[in-house]
Amino acid sequence: MADENNCTHDCSTCSANCSSREQQAPTFEAPHAGSKIKRVIGIVSGKGGVGKSIVTSMLSVIMQRRGLKTAILDADITGPSIPKAFGVKGQVYTVGDGLMPLESTTGIKVMSLNLLLEEETRPVVWRGPVIAGAVKQFWTDVIWEDVDYMFVDMPPGTGDVPLTVFQSIPLDGIVVVTTPQDLVSMIVEKALNMAKLMNIPILGIVENMAYVECPDCGKKINVFGGTDRDNIDGCPIIGKLPLDPKLAALCDKGIIELMENDYLDAAADKIEASFEK
Repeated sequence: MADENNCTHDCSTCSANCSSREQQAPTFEAPHAGSKIKRVIGIVSGKGGVGKSIVTSMLSVIMQRRGLKTAILDADITGPSIPKAFGVKGQVYTVGDGLMPLESTTGIKVMSLNLLLEEETRPVVWRGPVIAGAVKQFWTDVIWEDVDYMFVDMPPGTGDVPLTVFQSIPLDGIVVVTTPQDLVSMIVEKALNMAKLMNIPILGIVENMAYVECPDCGKKINVFGGTDRDNIDGCPIIGKLPLDPKLAALCDKGIIELMENDYLDAAADKIEASFEK
């Protein structure tokens, strides 16, 4: 619990649950005037390394294949991997008062810090408020034009940067990514509770590294333990991803759009169904 006597009343730089936060409604930033974005979905996790970026990439590919105009805002500033997965390279350019996102081979719009760096391997040694400010600018200064579904690849955890995204970008819902271990599941509950605190709808959970499929007999092997559960803390598991070397190879080569599987088709169905009237 934070010391409310020392509160700065700037909730964007604090993750404490106190009365000031309860009384303060989010003040969403307006997107660029040239943007028309229908749905914004955050892909979140309680910790790093569980596969947020691959889930973001795969859901974007699926939606684009369905004829929906799709975009990815890479908010994982210190670990931006979206351009690599899609093979998107080049420098972002300006048009008037805004930045234009680059596009993948199939037309998915992408904005990532790596597209603004001269060297993609250069580390981003920034403090939290600066990182949060960059994420805001990806929303307010980028001309996204017409987008049916924007997926936001969120930074891991429940600290100041995810909090800033929750408070500044009007998310229509989130998908939480986890792995089967009980320890990770406990951390995921923190992310779920954060979303509930911020009144953001939870669309479901995707369990990554859920199993390995034997190449000879097709049997599913639960490497990290049993995965028979269909929910975590009452939230439904809407998709399960196996450890698939072919999928990893596609990301490494920058050709994730060539994936041939139906691992997250049901998850995409449920996301779309969440917004049907």
